[in-house]
Amino acid sequence: MPLESTEVQVRAGVASDLEALTDLYNHYVRETPITFDTAVFTPEERRPWLLSHPEDGRHRLLVAQEAPTGRILGYATSSPFRVKAAYDTSVEVTVYCAPDAGGRGIGTLLYKALFEALAEEDVHRAYAGVTQPNEASVRLHARFGFTHVGTYREVGRKFGKYWDVAWYEKPLGRKD
Repeated sequence: MPLESTEVQVRAGVASDLEALTDLYNHYVRETPITFDTAVFTPEERRPWLLSHPEDGRHRLLVAQEAPTGRILGYATSSPFRVKAAYDTSVEVTVYCAPDAGGRGIGTLLYKALFEALAEEDVHRAYAGVTQPNEASVRLHARFGFTHVGTYREVGRKFGKYWDVAWYEKPLGRKD
């Protein structure tokens, strides 16, 4: 059952979230092929990542926080797509939910807030890479208007297996 927005606050990520965000991400590092990182992080190792997502601009970090407990239920980011200057108006987006928060609408709340924020920025396209199989992520991206643009076959090796990554694209507000 989707969560009501009154139960969850979506806000910009801040330094005091770092430990919880690192713990959440490390679950996916240890337990799934969803991220191709293979070694867990300490909060200090993740600090540069957090600092690379200011409260405004095209590179954001939003967190979903449970209202009564303050617990972080998930986060979404928009990050540089590639480092070369001509890619500046493209972003790579991602969303991670706490393992016990999947299927509760957290990803939808996060992406809704992220794309509303990005609508005011000079961003032309959003891209998302989804390790396969991951039907929940494919459905989430389709719900937000992403289209499949290609698949990198066996592009990453984790847990002794090669994984495909499907790439999705979404046009955003600014056209100049």
